[in-house]
Parts: sequence; structure tokens; C-alpha cells
Amino acid sequence: MEFKHQRVIVTGATKGLGKAIALSFAGKGAWVAANYSSDDQNAAATESELSSLTQKHLLLKADVTSKNDVDKMIKSVVEQWEHVDILVNNAGIIRDKLLMFLDEDDWDRVIDVNLKGTYLCSRTILKTMIARKFGRIINITSPSAFTGRAGQTNYSASKGGIISFTKSLSKEISRLGITVNAVSPGFISTPMTESLNQDIKCDLLSRISMRRLGQPEDVAEAVLFLASAKAGYITGQVLGVDGGLI
Repeated sequence: MEFKHQRVIVTGATKGLGKAIALSFAGKGAWVAANYSSDDQNAAATESELSSLTQKHLLLKADVTSKNDVDKMIKSVVEQWEHVDILVNNAGIIRDKLLMFLDEDDWDRVIDVNLKGTYLCSRTILKTMIARKFGRIINITSPSAFTGRAGQTNYSASKGGIISFTKSLSKEISRLGITVNAVSPGFISTPMTESLNQDIKCDLLSRISMRRLGQPEDVAEAVLFLASAKAGYITGQVLGVDGGLI
């Protein structure tokens, strides 16, 4: 899977899964625009790693919940690189609480970042993709969208919305040469999971058929596959990368 000279935007790209996805594209020859919202320190570290893999990279500070920010971000990329081939909607947050304790701000913020951000970035990028009759949009969802999870009504709703969004948008634009798919990562080894106590880790592992956590690179490879020519006849699908969790 080579992406030489293909232009890629990855949202939430300066840590965790987003960073792994951005670096994987860069390692395959892509021009990578890495979006982030606030963490300048992680952004600088990611930019340094990108620069070691590709000379064509951009660092884009923008809030994906803001139409104005998203418009400026994508306009900037198009002005510098002429078009965008691939969009990965990875930006996401969690604010877990049982519903009776979940205030409106926590509900709105999770829905805004996870679902509205996916809508704004996808909608804004479509013009350049339609003009060239080519594009790949990959959205990041979650097993919580399928199974639900106590304390995650807001998160599960946002990720379930992303699946429905993916399937609906694919039916609108696939005839124009643009595919829309989603990747559903399970429990992935990140600093957050590493900090969990042993009992919680054992409980997590007991739910996974493969009895191990996934790696960020496992998710990145799935995203790269869906963005590649090998997946040209795949659209409207959700690819689980969860070691048999569901």
C-alpha cells in the first residue's frame, strides 16, 4: 500500500491512534496534514516525527467543532497542496458518567467533537473530492456503538451516529468515485490503558478473544487499507479491529 504524493488530512493526529495513522501514511509516501486542537507540546513532537518521514507535512491547529476553523483548515491545505485525497476523521473525546450524573455540557461536547466534527470535516472536504471524482473518507467509531457501555451514553450515541453517517454518506457519493468507510478499534494499548490497575486490565483482556490489547499500528494498517486502491470497491462498511471483542 503506497500513497506517494497523495494528500491526507488526519484529525486528532498528534497522539494515540491519530498519531499512529498520520505517521503510517507519511511512511508510505503520503503528504500528511496533522490536525490538533490544543496540545502544542504533543503537536511539536508529532511534527518532528513527521518531518523525519516526509518533507510534505502540515500541522493544523483547529477545533473540529467550529465551522470557521474547519473551513480555514481545509482551505489552507487546498491552497498549498491543490486538493485532498484522503480524510481520516479521528478526533474524539470521552466524558464518561452514568446518565443520571451526565450534565448537558458533557453530552454536548462529546457529540460535538465526535459526531459534529466528522460532519463538518466531511462536508467541507467534499467539494475538492467531487471535483476530481476521487476520494477516501475513513471515520473512527467504536465497539461501544454496537454494544453500549454503562457510563457511555454520550460516547456510544456519538459513535453510533458515525456509523449511520458513514453508511448514508457512502450512498450519496460513491457514484462519484468517493468511498466512505469506518474503522472500529477495540481496546488498544495507549498510555491511558497502560495506567489502568491490574484487575481492570485482566477484566479487559478476558473480553477479548485474542487475549491481548491491540496496538495503534493495528488500527493504522486498517485505515491505510481502506484508503488504498485495494479497497476501491468497499464503501459504507465498518471494519472492526478489536481482537474478537464483539
